[in-house]
Amino acid sequence: MHVGLAGAGRIGAFHAGVLRENPLVDRLTVADADPERAGRVAAAVGAGCVASPEDLAGAGIDALVIAAATPAHARLIELAAEAGLPCFCEKPIALDLATTDAVLEHVRRAGILLQIGFQRRFDPGYRAAREAVASGAIGELYLVRLAGHDPKPPPEDYVAASGGIFVDLAVHDFDIAAWVLDRPVVEVYADGTTTDPLFARHGDVDVAAAVLRFEGGVLGVLSAARTDPRGYDIRMELFGSGDSLAVGLDGRTPLRSLEPGVPAPAEEGWHDFMERFEPAYRAELQGFLESARDGGPSLCGGDDARRALTVALAAERSRTERRPVAVAEVG
Repeated sequence: MHVGLAGAGRIGAFHAGVLRENPLVDRLTVADADPERAGRVAAAVGAGCVASPEDLAGAGIDALVIAAATPAHARLIELAAEAGLPCFCEKPIALDLATTDAVLEHVRRAGILLQIGFQRRFDPGYRAAREAVASGAIGELYLVRLAGHDPKPPPEDYVAASGGIFVDLAVHDFDIAAWVLDRPVVEVYADGTTTDPLFARHGDVDVAAAVLRFEGGVLGVLSAARTDPRGYDIRMELFGSGDSLAVGLDGRTPLRSLEPGVPAPAEEGWHDFMERFEPAYRAELQGFLESARDGGPSLCGGDDARRALTVALAAERSRTERRPVAVAEVG
């Protein structure tokens, strides 16, 4: 296939290397809002280059991968729909439901494949957790605990356009929890606090917590933070009548025990999301390329992304209004 890549920033540069190495891709063309950056990435991987993302559809591509900044996602997905191209897009589709719904209607009318980049669904640990729940190995599920802690705050221009800690950071936890449990979040009660003036300037928080109620009554507890001195900490813990399980608990989990005789972690904590989830990023692109080639289903569709965004928006409403919020009230 001839694949077009829109976006040549950090994740776009990574995707460029992965796509160029993939045996299903015989040609790659890169574009970015900054043509010089696109040229550098294209030259580094031996790909072609066009002047702007809007030019990709006319370059003869067979599929589009979108790794551009969030404000460009909706427009580029619609461009793919108008051209009849299978499309992979990093989350989110948009930061609000009205724009998201308009894009999804466009996609439905065009009948194209759309896959959204919630890469944790392709991580072996989370896939094993989903199987443990589905098979009944965990027994009756009592409680889910989620942690999403970045090692350091993002740049201020990113914070300003991110949509807030729940829409930007915790949305991955909302998606993966519903996917692993195979049941949606129906209510959320969230709060947060600001320890860094950077976030206060944009009406955001950098430390947050939420209590989740899933369909059927299972409870979840989430913590989210923009700073963790020991590294990138992403975990999911499931407690049931038959077993207690954890995803993300390994030699690089950025925690240390204070119990006597327990040694400090032997390895350095994960540096960032790309290092922790590199295999998952590769697997999700492989899945997209196979679906695009074979006409297969989306492995993480637009409706999945909408559901996660709705929970995130409910969490933000709960934080600001200081009350539990039913997800149906928002979406």
